Amino acid sequence: MLRRLVALLAASGLACAGEAAKSVAPEVAAPPPVAPPAPASPVPEDSQPPALEKTSVAVDGHSIAVHVKRPAAPWGAIVLVHGRTWSALPDFDLQVPGARVSLMDNLAAEGLAVYAVDLRGYGATARDPSGYTDPIQAADDLAAVARLAGTGLPTRPAVLGWSLGARVAALAAERHDDAIGPLILYGSPCPPKTPPPAKPPAPPAKTSNTEAAARSDFITPDTLEPGVADAFAAAALAADPVKADWRDLHVWADFARLSTPVLAIHGDRDPVVTPACLQERLAQVPGGAQIEVLAGYDHAAHLERAAPQFVAAVVGFLRKHSAPRG
Repeated sequence: MLRRLVALLAASGLACAGEAAKSVAPEVAAPPPVAPPAPASPVPEDSQPPALEKTSVAVDGHSIAVHVKRPAAPWGAIVLVHGRTWSALPDFDLQVPGARVSLMDNLAAEGLAVYAVDLRGYGATARDPSGYTDPIQAADDLAAVARLAGTGLPTRPAVLGWSLGARVAALAAERHDDAIGPLILYGSPCPPKTPPPAKPPAPPAKTSNTEAAARSDFITPDTLEPGVADAFAAAALAADPVKADWRDLHVWADFARLSTPVLAIHGDRDPVVTPACLQERLAQVPGGAQIEVLAGYDHAAHLERAAPQFVAAVVGFLRKHSAPRG
């Protein structure tokens, strides 16, 4: 079942220090290993999702690909940001016969216009001329997509970032608070204890992706519907045969400067998340933040049987927190 921990954490000046950090709030004991919970009622199988559309925004002359699913009369909008290895469509619009795991479809069924961005070097977006992408560049590209998503709406669109995408989303919210509304940090990592040493520029590696890498997030037995892992591996390798190259990954958002409601959501078995570190960072958010933990699930919870719970948590948060323009 979904275990909710709603924490209104006082702002503090503590910096996150990875596994060595001390939590500013009492830690919640990890639940004992249990079988994954039964999913909540899914979207009816006979409901038809909106057609997938593709558009783009230009940032400094570079075309950023955006994938869109928009219901007839959306009450809000959300922008989805992928992680370090795979682009938008494998992550957020996976189509599997007999399994409703497309996050774009599931959010659109709840009345949200859904936008999913391919950052530079991913999916349908070409690499930057430098060969690299970096957190600030990615955050600014994301803000441009958020402005597109918010066109015609009375409120600013929400942004959901998964894994490395959570870092990009937080940085975008800090730098562009006029464009981004509620912020959802999904499977969010924490920074290293010390920034990596500076290195001289080098050509991007352009390393090939592998099927093993595509399957690596599915680590908890019995959480997947049949065919999901196979479909993801095929879609991921087709969309992103070559890894994107990043630089300046030491750059992180200043959570004390966030001015929008924040939800952190993750599976309790997610190896990417360090709960104490996450709590320390969220404690810096003015006004506090909300945490949702999906018991029995891991880093790819939205593709697992947790999908209905995941969507319910996200939509409930967004219905509670609107972000008027101004």
